[in-house]
Amino acid sequence: MRRLSLLLGLGLLTGCASGHPGKYVVFFTENSTQLDTPAQTVITQAAQRAVSSHANVRVEGYASASHDLSSDELLAIDRAKVVARQLVVDGVDTSRIHQQPRGPMNNESGALASRRVEIEVGGH
Repeated sequence: MRRLSLLLGLGLLTGCASGHPGKYVVFFTENSTQLDTPAQTVITQAAQRAVSSHANVRVEGYASASHDLSSDELLAIDRAKVVARQLVVDGVDTSRIHQQPRGPMNNESGALASRRVEIEVGGH
């Protein structure tokens, strides 16, 4: 049941992001930087748009706030790096990718929204 709730939540958040043209959201499991198949699909879609439009890409990593804020910040940075690397593999020129980690989010630890990387194609 929890897995179904997670999938529904992912679908809702992805749907919200798709309402903003050029914005893509990649989700991670708690304390992870691993890209699963849905995450790779989202990154591939973002890369295809960036390559076809020759646009800049902004990558923002997020993590939840726990007791160790420095490790939370590193997790957000690492997630952004993993996504940026995959964008390069998918054909986006490194010089057009701008990474911006966000501070840990002060919400419920492990909340889905804090375990994400946002990709904005056409971002500055």
